Amino acid sequence: MRQPLACIYFSLLSLSVTGAVLADTPIGSRLIVIDRAVYADRMEGFWLGANIGNWTGRITEMDKIGGAGIHGDFYTREDWGKPDLPSIWSEGKPSDISPIIDFVLLAPGEVWGSDDDTDIEYMYQEYLFQNGLTKLSGEDVRQAWITHIYDEQYPTPYGQADGVFENYLWVSNQRAHELMLEGVTPPETSRPDLNPYWEMIDAQLTTEIFGLFAPAHPSLALELAKMPIQTTARGEAALAAEFYVVMHALALSPSLKKMKRKDALFSMAEQARALLPEGSYTAGMFDFVKADYDRGIQWEEARDRLYERYQIQQADGYDMTSRNLYCNGCFAAGINFGASLISLFYGEGDFKKTVKIGALAGWDSDNPTATWAGLLGFMLGKVELEKIFGRKLSSEYYIHRTRKGFGNNGFDNFSAMAKKSVSIVDKIVEQKLNGSVDIISNVWVFEIP
Repeated sequence: MRQPLACIYFSLLSLSVTGAVLADTPIGSRLIVIDRAVYADRMEGFWLGANIGNWTGRITEMDKIGGAGIHGDFYTREDWGKPDLPSIWSEGKPSDISPIIDFVLLAPGEVWGSDDDTDIEYMYQEYLFQNGLTKLSGEDVRQAWITHIYDEQYPTPYGQADGVFENYLWVSNQRAHELMLEGVTPPETSRPDLNPYWEMIDAQLTTEIFGLFAPAHPSLALELAKMPIQTTARGEAALAAEFYVVMHALALSPSLKKMKRKDALFSMAEQARALLPEGSYTAGMFDFVKADYDRGIQWEEARDRLYERYQIQQADGYDMTSRNLYCNGCFAAGINFGASLISLFYGEGDFKKTVKIGALAGWDSDNPTATWAGLLGFMLGKVELEKIFGRKLSSEYYIHRTRKGFGNNGFDNFSAMAKKSVSIVDKIVEQKLNGSVDIISNVWVFEIP
């Protein structure tokens, strides 16, 4: 039941427009109060940030993957604002998004198109909202995918290449979808004997939002994200995705409230690092990149050292070459996780700096840019994010660019999407956290362990 708890707790808690406040009750329990209106603004910032990062990163996606030739000799900071070079699949042509490497910023009246770094998360949120759920089962995931993702064996609106129709899925996502169409239900869709791409990047693209559905509660966030992650990932690929989920869950932790953004972000990263097992390559990559940052090494050199240590020397058990997978593992969870850490640490909590480094770092560059830009957008909120760029930006979103079967012919907006997030968290607070939704004061109140 929703109860007006504000009258009970106002003497104990000082609500802040920045989000969350921690207090101790007389019996020592720890309570969090989160302003639902602030959270809605944060979620608008999440969607706006993720789209800025996604589309900016797409300009350089797979331009530079290491090795000899045109796709070696990675970008540096000097390449920002200069002409984009061809990607591995563009047949010698630069990006059709922008001829130069720069921020993609859409003005009001323009529409952000969905892409694989945002569309699956949109699909999961919509399924939770429409069905009144707090958690997805394997059958829920399967039904959402079958309903909203095209089968590439049949005509789609996006054309045809190499004998199949475009459906905007790749590697592990694509194989998982094929298995679902055959009747296989997650988490069996990531079984290594059924899905040879289980070590790829896919789960890192599609599950961060579950951290935001469990504010300040990482263990619950991991519970909510478990099935979506295991839809496409096992082992260290799943660990990398869990790292991102925990980071997002911690973004409203009261203990970080008074920290500068850089310090808060680094604290969140260290807490997420604690879940990575010692001896794993994900832990090794984190420690390696963080040590280079702490020594004052420039980000370009840290990136080159990451490439040499992991893609060439295959340190810490990271070995994609023996897997005989497409692009020598350049879509692998590991190297892209490592690249994301470069932009995380060297970006130092600065939105523009983080996205610039992420776009220039190499490999699947739209993944870390979308991830960190979404997280930083959430930490900032839409209003503050627009101030960074000194202009109003589009809040319109078109999910039918890549998916199907949604209302309003696929057109949506970040404000409406944020309201759905709030509705989902309402249920999670009451059903999963044994908390309350105070409608009068427009806050959530719940205990944390």
